[in-house]
Amino acid sequence: MPHPLQLAAPAALLAALCSFASLAGDYGRGDPDRGERQDDKHSPSRSAVQLGDRPFFLIDGLDDSRLKDKLQSCKAGPFYKSNFSIAHRGAPLQFPEHTRESYEAGARQGAGVVECDVTFTKDGELVCRHDECDLHTTTNIVDTELNGSCTVPWSGPGSSPKCCASDITLAQFKTLKGKMDASNPSATTAQGYLGGTASFRTDLYNSRGTLLTLRESIALNKKLGVKHTPELKAGNPERLMTVFGGQENYAQKMIDEFKAAGVNPKDVYPQSFDIRDVLYWIKNEPRFGQQAVYLDDVDPSSPSFPRLSLAELKQLKKQGVKIIAPPTGVLLAVNDNDEIVPSQYALDIKSFGFDIITWSFERADLRNGGVGAGFYYAFDPTGRALRKDSDMYKALDVLARKVGVIGIFSDWPATVTYYANCMGLK
Repeated sequence: MPHPLQLAAPAALLAALCSFASLAGDYGRGDPDRGERQDDKHSPSRSAVQLGDRPFFLIDGLDDSRLKDKLQSCKAGPFYKSNFSIAHRGAPLQFPEHTRESYEAGARQGAGVVECDVTFTKDGELVCRHDECDLHTTTNIVDTELNGSCTVPWSGPGSSPKCCASDITLAQFKTLKGKMDASNPSATTAQGYLGGTASFRTDLYNSRGTLLTLRESIALNKKLGVKHTPELKAGNPERLMTVFGGQENYAQKMIDEFKAAGVNPKDVYPQSFDIRDVLYWIKNEPRFGQQAVYLDDVDPSSPSFPRLSLAELKQLKKQGVKIIAPPTGVLLAVNDNDEIVPSQYALDIKSFGFDIITWSFERADLRNGGVGAGFYYAFDPTGRALRKDSDMYKALDVLARKVGVIGIFSDWPATVTYYANCMGLK
């Protein structure tokens, strides 16, 4: 993937989002009714939010601090939907990603924005999958007759299947069942290959996984009362040309789905790792493009994905990009006092006036702190600041208050919703 000046998420979220300046002191009591204010405190947008036990469990595990005191002071709620909380693929910490069940769980946990990663089928229908070719790990395809339609079918232990949405028609796609994103390459049966779920996730909710088209996800989001952040995924160039006639037509088709559904552009935050998509929307669909998110795939461990230079940031700003979305791990650093602080990269992005959205919270195992947590916590590989799972709230607090992000993608939105509600973020 070429070095993308990427954005990922809402720009108009900016206005609808946070304003920490209004908090009294570092941890002033936020008004729980700020932003998404309702005439009736028992209205559906409030009463439908259910955070479950996890945020409370994590907060109770924090060491004594002002942050812990502030978060514990909000235990009684009320809890309500927040645009600061973005459902990353739904709620894939426990539900199969990009399924109806996962999207519903994310909305139920108070996410104000729900993501559909957009790819395509052989007959040109747009569907919600993280990748054009991930069906072998995110669905049951290798254990069905459609295994034979895969670009590379599963053929036994040690094989490396590759099953793409573009290998099959929409009708065939809809016969599949979503599962947790995992595999067991050494399995001797197709059923066994479908295993391998990481220990910090679960297969408890694998019994149902309803796959959706983009059109169906739009209708579901409208029903759930949440906004949309579709991410146009990269595709095989030859197939894109055959099916759509090229990249621009593919990018346009995604927007056309929202226009056909009568969705207000202010409720849509199209995103892509490919700057060509973002610039296309800015130029050709400005009502949608003004909220386009450029996803930044910077990876400190790989020289192939360097951070954006100051010159590149300046150019993006000049081209009309308003929101940049880098991963959490590049926005944070640890200082000499073992405290989490904004990274120089975060400060550079802010200095150009960009809004920042970041990804993805709850997408790493922090039960051993930063040690071995991987990509999203690479800023603290030895666990100097992050010593346990509860400490993720320390990272979240710095992202919100000191980096000033306007939204956070999360695999378990309840964790972020709790924080947003407690701090008075809309």
